Amino acid sequence: MSKSNLTRRGVLKSGAVGGAGLALPTIFAASSASAFTNEPTGDSVTLGFNVPQTGPYADEGADELRAFELAVEHLNGEGDGGMLSTFSSQELKGDGILGKKVKFVTGDTQTKSDAARASAKSMIEKDGAIMISGGSSSGVAVAVQALAQEAGVIFMAGLTHSNDTTGKDRKANGFRHFFNAYMSAAALAPVLEKLYGNDRRAYHLTADYTWGWTQQESIAAATEALGWETVNNVLTPLAATDFSSYIAPVLNSGADVLVLNHYGGNMVNSLTNAVQFGLREKQVNGRNFEIVVPLYSELMAKGAGANIKGIVGSQNWDWKLENEKGATYTGTNAFVKSFGTKYGFPPSQAAQTCYAQTLLYADAVQRAGTFNPCGVVDALQGFEFDGLGNGPTLYRAEDHQCFKDVLVVRGAENPSDEFNLVEIVEVTPAEQVTYPPDHPMFAGGDLGTCNPGA
Repeated sequence: MSKSNLTRRGVLKSGAVGGAGLALPTIFAASSASAFTNEPTGDSVTLGFNVPQTGPYADEGADELRAFELAVEHLNGEGDGGMLSTFSSQELKGDGILGKKVKFVTGDTQTKSDAARASAKSMIEKDGAIMISGGSSSGVAVAVQALAQEAGVIFMAGLTHSNDTTGKDRKANGFRHFFNAYMSAAALAPVLEKLYGNDRRAYHLTADYTWGWTQQESIAAATEALGWETVNNVLTPLAATDFSSYIAPVLNSGADVLVLNHYGGNMVNSLTNAVQFGLREKQVNGRNFEIVVPLYSELMAKGAGANIKGIVGSQNWDWKLENEKGATYTGTNAFVKSFGTKYGFPPSQAAQTCYAQTLLYADAVQRAGTFNPCGVVDALQGFEFDGLGNGPTLYRAEDHQCFKDVLVVRGAENPSDEFNLVEIVEVTPAEQVTYPPDHPMFAGGDLGTCNPGA
């Protein structure tokens, strides 16, 4: 990795907040004379941040927007610069991107693929966004990534955990920093075996869309390899708020583990229902009944309250990582300080991912010397970097998936405050969660070639 010296210019510029309308022209806004879609011609460049401001993942979306706003401030030279000073590339100087002031517009995905695509389309066509980021749903990410490929802009995925995002639905114009379902399962399986043994019977409740499907497939395959039996897998609608009718059959199934392949408000509600049904106090097959949530966050832990105590899962990042696990995760403390100073509380894994994605895009443009998406693709694929909080990380060229360490976490039994609800159980090294590009769970995808649009 190249590590040039960072020269901070201290230029203070203000970011502009805009709202994306829903007018949907039939053709993209760039003229045919442009070299690429929405080529910046003035002294500013516009990024589009598309997050769930309503719907079951709205808490994650709110934290993503906070992080995006902070990243724009840092790119424009405001504040303390955050992870610009720890990022190994050292190309970003706090004077915008290629000297252009960074502005942004926002949209509400509503945690719905159609709404997310419409919102992103408006930001590209109406507002001239040259890069789209955000989202807290893999269904949204897959839809918006496909749109970005068609439009000729870069998509820097936010919180998307389905294997399909960089598997069968991968696109040359799309990049994912967040980890995926396979990685969660690979990290969790050894810990689950250590805690609960190798002869368990698992009942799965699964969100009925691309993330839920691939999360369930991944965790079932990993636990069955240990010797666990999958008793049943029941699909639940994303719009569900009461999971009582789904929990009741678990009691008579012979299962001694419930796996909740749910996220956001869905997970908070299903875990609450499971505890209300007394599952955590039961003994089945001579063992204590256990509940596993393969993916969750501090935000979800706060929503679940005391019900999260002892629940095992995985995370992409945790705000305590550098303090607890050392300088390998440099950048974490810088980001936590910046975020905490601005907002008064620690950032979530969704916030860290979106902040990192914004810096990674800006850095790729800087290194490429152009906003042309094909130049950005060339700069990002195969890029190795450090200093953004996750340790050494690779953006693999074959599928545009980031590979880095994965956290196994557990709900704290005696949290010191509302910000320490999750404790890090283990940090799984990247090599343990890395898989070949042609792994069967990721088969069927064609990255294709970069589309610059106009």
